[in-house]
Amino acid sequence: MSVALLWVVSPCDVSNGTGFLVSVREGNRIFDSSGRRNLACNERIKRGGGKQRWSFGSYLGGAQTGSGRKFSVRSAIVATPAGEMTMSSERMVYDVVLRQAALVKRQLRSTDELDVKKDIPIPGTLGLLSEAYDRCSEVCAEYAKTFYLGTMLMTPERRKAIWAIYVWCRRTDELVDGPNASHITPAALDRWEDRLEDVFSGRPFDMLDAALSVTVSKFPVDIQPFRDMIEGMRMDLRKSRYRNFDELYLYCYYVAGTVGLMSVPIMGIAPESKATTESVYNAALALGIANQLTNILRDVGEDARRGRVYLPQDELAQAGLSDEDIFAGRVTDKWRIFMKKQIQRARKFFDEAEKGVTELSAASRWPVLASLLLYRRILDEIEANDYNNFTKRAYVSKPKKLIALPIAYAKSLVPSTRT
Repeated sequence: MSVALLWVVSPCDVSNGTGFLVSVREGNRIFDSSGRRNLACNERIKRGGGKQRWSFGSYLGGAQTGSGRKFSVRSAIVATPAGEMTMSSERMVYDVVLRQAALVKRQLRSTDELDVKKDIPIPGTLGLLSEAYDRCSEVCAEYAKTFYLGTMLMTPERRKAIWAIYVWCRRTDELVDGPNASHITPAALDRWEDRLEDVFSGRPFDMLDAALSVTVSKFPVDIQPFRDMIEGMRMDLRKSRYRNFDELYLYCYYVAGTVGLMSVPIMGIAPESKATTESVYNAALALGIANQLTNILRDVGEDARRGRVYLPQDELAQAGLSDEDIFAGRVTDKWRIFMKKQIQRARKFFDEAEKGVTELSAASRWPVLASLLLYRRILDEIEANDYNNFTKRAYVSKPKKLIALPIAYAKSLVPSTRT
């Protein structure tokens, strides 16, 4: 359910799901075994299909408090088919939001602004770290051009940190959707999570891990969203249907909303913002959910050809539709009515996110707004295609993208007005 993504170090280095980039250590130095990208694999990846799980414009932030409005969990407790009561996905996700917000607030109490520590020189590693950041920069520039341009407005420390997180997310996504996905097992994902724990403990396996390890040591980033993204990969290995929106919401959080929670500590909150930290993360989460819902609606036909349906089964049934209708690719009045409701839901999440983007630090607003505006326009294109997302791929043309960029930039200059 994602585009084939570039392994910064060749994806062909993964074999049988037993190792993620073969690397060796020598003393304090970390060496990567494939000093250059494999061009053959790179070309295959460029041609790859699939649907992107996450958009790096979704690691944004924003808030909308101050008007008396608070984030609400629509349903904290839900009933299972057996009649048992359980916590809703939104409640579970909100607990992660609170945890990350608390981590940021603890650091903000110790300093007036986010304290970005300077690199601690370690003999033999500085050159490797510089090379790792260069690689991360190259990938972001090639595969997220608009966002990369926006990162250049950030301070060097924040810019490098965002690139490091970007690459980790791509590498994680590639495990279940890349050229070697057929070799990936749940056990392989368990090993990837163990490796993540080592990264957060300051024990990187290769130089790209080292870039992330330095990042999480300098910024108040919680490990849970990273773990949750890996859980989203596990879900894709075992699940191809979603009973209701509660299940789909959790999946969207795992594979896209997590990026927002990872990245807001890097992007920073505007010093003049009066919004609560929790509300900033809620808006970050909202854009991640909105982007992923848009991915799902755009790629219905593509996913169906892979035997997957990322749409709430109960809502399909209520509309008088079934998986068979989707596999047949029939655009009927029932389908149009169903799609209108799904698009309306996605737009509500976009609206929730946009209201608070001005709460981000000034240098972070433009790439976030550009991503938001461009992704939201995909929904317009689905409508323009008469809701035929079976055989027509909705995309935003280059002229429309060029128009969106200055609009996003103008909006990014509007300071926070929340009081």
